[in-house]
Amino acid sequence: MIESKIQNGLARLKLYADLVMFSHSLFALPFGLMGMLLAANGIPEARTFFWVIVALVGARNAANALNRLIDARFDASNPRTAHRHLPRGLVSGGEVLALSIIGFALLMLASWQLNPLCLKLAPVALFLLVIYSYTKRFTWFCHLVLGFCCGIAPTAGWLAVTGEFAFPPMLLSLAVMCWVAGFDIIYATQDVEFDRKAGLYAVPAKFGVPIALKIAKTLHLAVIFFLLMVPLFSALPHAIPGVFYYLGVAVAAGLLCWEHLMVKPDDLKQVTTAAYTVNQIIGVALLAFTILDVFIPI
Repeated sequence: MIESKIQNGLARLKLYADLVMFSHSLFALPFGLMGMLLAANGIPEARTFFWVIVALVGARNAANALNRLIDARFDASNPRTAHRHLPRGLVSGGEVLALSIIGFALLMLASWQLNPLCLKLAPVALFLLVIYSYTKRFTWFCHLVLGFCCGIAPTAGWLAVTGEFAFPPMLLSLAVMCWVAGFDIIYATQDVEFDRKAGLYAVPAKFGVPIALKIAKTLHLAVIFFLLMVPLFSALPHAIPGVFYYLGVAVAAGLLCWEHLMVKPDDLKQVTTAAYTVNQIIGVALLAFTILDVFIPI
C-alpha cells in the first residue's frame, strides 16, 4: 500500500513537471547563475547559492503553471496545444493554481532570505510574471514582455550577491530579453492562423512569417552585441569576463545562426527544435564557459 502511494505520488510529480515543462528551466536559470558568479567572482556562500536556485526555479515554474491556467481556453481550441494537461483533464485548474502559488511563495521566501533589496523587488517580478500571460491579448510586444521576465534572471542573481544594481548584469538582462523574444517569435510562427482567428497578438500573426523571422534575426544579433559589451563594463572586485567567456559567446552565435538556418518562411518543420532544443544548449554553454572563465582566468 505504501509503495503504491509512493509510486502514485512520483507519477503525479512527473505529471506536474511535464505540465510546467520543468526542463525549460534551462532557459533563464543559467543566466541567473551567470549573474551570481560574475558578481561574486566565484561561488558565493552556500546560503546565497541555495536561495538563488530556489528563487529562479520557483518563479519560472510558477509563471509557467499560471500561463497554462490562463491560456487553458485557447490551448483547448488550438489543435497544436489541445493535447496539453489541462485541456485533456489530466490535472485540474485548482492543482495548477496551487502549483503557481507554491512557486511564487518560494520566490518571496527566497527573496526574504537573500537581502532587503531582493525582497522589495520580488513583488515587481511577481507582477510581471503574472501579467505576461495576458499581454498576448492586447499587444504583439508580448514576446518582449516574456523576454523581459526571463531577462530579470542575471540581474537578480547579481543583486542576490551584492544587493546593488550594476551595468554588466543589466547588459546580460538585455541579451536574455532579446534572445527569448527572438526564439519566442520563431515558436509563434506555428500559430499564425490560429492567433489571427482567436484575436491573439503575436509578431508572426501581425506581420507575417517572413518579416517575423527577420525581426527574430535582428533580436538575436542584438543578443551577441549585448553579450560582447559585458566585459567592457566589468571591473574588480567582480569578475571580468575573458577568453573563455568570448569563446562561449562565439558558440552562442554559432548556435543562433544554426537556429535561423533551420527555419524558413516556407519550411517550419523544425521550429520546435530551433526554438527550444537549440536554445537550451545556448544557455548551458554560456554558463559553462563563464564558469571556466571565472575559475581559470587567462
